[in-house]
Amino acid sequence: MSRDAPYVIRPAGPAELADCFAVRREVFVVEQRIPEAEEMDAYDTDAVHLLATGPAGPVGTVRFLHGGPARRKYAHAGVDDDTTAVLGRLAVGGAARGTGLGAALVRAVEDEARRLGLARVYLEAQTHALGFYERMGYAAYGPEFDEGSGIPHRAMAKLL
Repeated sequence: MSRDAPYVIRPAGPAELADCFAVRREVFVVEQRIPEAEEMDAYDTDAVHLLATGPAGPVGTVRFLHGGPARRKYAHAGVDDDTTAVLGRLAVGGAARGTGLGAALVRAVEDEARRLGLARVYLEAQTHALGFYERMGYAAYGPEFDEGSGIPHRAMAKLL
């Protein structure tokens, strides 16, 4: 992250979930025009949410699933054990883009997954973001697919 962007990343408690959702709405619903009913899902209640805040308030968020919720939602992708964290809903508000915050949020998920004893991170990346994740050590595999938003995605994974 840049020195002029003092962002703090921490797990979001119940009172901070609204801030996570507000960042996601800005990025996915407003900017990418994904219907809110698709963006917000039942897995939000099972996920570990991380929130990044700066001097102006909430600027980034990410969530991850593991255990039963990850197996239920991502069984189609081969997530069939309790050793995988599934990273999703990575969102960085426009004012914080280009600061390294996205990478810091991914590293925070990896750190938390390691702390929980997980061995791998799986994600479904929008194809325009493949290079970002590849620079962080993720490998794409399988064909391109539409996960329901109309935006092409690829499966990616990284061993921790």
